[in-house]
Amino acid sequence: MKRPSLILCCALFGMAPTACGPGTDPDPGVDRSDSTKVDLDHLTITVSGRAEVFPEAARLLEAQGQAVPTLEGVALTIEEPLRVGVSDAESVFGQGSIGSDGGFSVADVPVRNIHLSLAASLEHEGFVRSSSVVFDTAFTRTRPRTDIIGAEAWALPNTFHDALTRAVGEMGIRTHTEDRARTLRDAGFVLGRVVDASGAPVAGARVVLEPGELAHRIYYPAPDFQSASQDATSATGLFIYVHSGAAAETFTLSIQDSQDYLPRNAGAIPGRGLVLTLFPGSTPP
Repeated sequence: MKRPSLILCCALFGMAPTACGPGTDPDPGVDRSDSTKVDLDHLTITVSGRAEVFPEAARLLEAQGQAVPTLEGVALTIEEPLRVGVSDAESVFGQGSIGSDGGFSVADVPVRNIHLSLAASLEHEGFVRSSSVVFDTAFTRTRPRTDIIGAEAWALPNTFHDALTRAVGEMGIRTHTEDRARTLRDAGFVLGRVVDASGAPVAGARVVLEPGELAHRIYYPAPDFQSASQDATSATGLFIYVHSGAAAETFTLSIQDSQDYLPRNAGAIPGRGLVLTLFPGSTPP
């Protein structure tokens, strides 16, 4: 029998009961080549991978003659970011720190408590608080059943956030937030990349949101981050969703005129950015 809190969270996120149920399928969307089967009696997994400064952010810093900051020793949290936004006391599953090589490993993550997605989150001086999606129930409609290895956690330096804010424009952010925010951080945002099956960025892609009335909140930054359009992705494959600066929102993201890209779970809350990659099929490149 499902716990009342679990049923309530499923209803909040608009999920089918199977998404919150036990399920038996293995996990597309994660690398399982060197992972260990989950003990279904205890339902805990290990999440491991690497944390790096977002590639475009590193290039921007280098172009400005600034050093790319190290992430060694930075705290990393495994959590369900959208549940953090609704003050769910069980939204944090584990914590660790980033090693000198950028690696991290967080053990004993309770699978039973994962409802929608799982993210590796960073919060440190000089960076925007950000959460990188490492598992999405969109692929299986159930929770992970194996350790998650090879996960990627992206750090967003303040300098890069400021460049993204300028690209979208303060006026646009103020309009979307009804004057509640003037920066992407204060509004809340999603930073995503569209890639092909080989992992290369896709230019000319249009991101579709459900519900559709949120579509006007999507922007596509130019490669030099001097501007942003609402037409389609540039050569970087990047897109930005601007949140309202108010209560947490959940929605799905997909690619227009393509059935290869499954609709992905996403959402936004003020004060942080959600980072994710949209790829074809159910296994990341």
